[in-house]
Amino acid sequence: MKNQLKELRAERKWSQADLAVLLDVSRQTINSIENGRYDPSLPLAFQIARVFQLPIETIFDDGFQSQD
Repeated sequence: MKNQLKELRAERKWSQADLAVLLDVSRQTINSIENGRYDPSLPLAFQIARVFQLPIETIFDDGFQSQD
């Protein structure tokens, strides 16, 4: 799953370790999410969205395109 985590984190000048502390996960987890090697659980995705005060859809792209 593609995501904007690295860009959002960089905008705030947070290290991976800083974000990991805020989310109560390891720095390695943040690295894996940023590099697309790990998709966060739904509760963690919601927690990430709350930290950045953004909708989940703004941070994560599942590749699904709506047929509006």
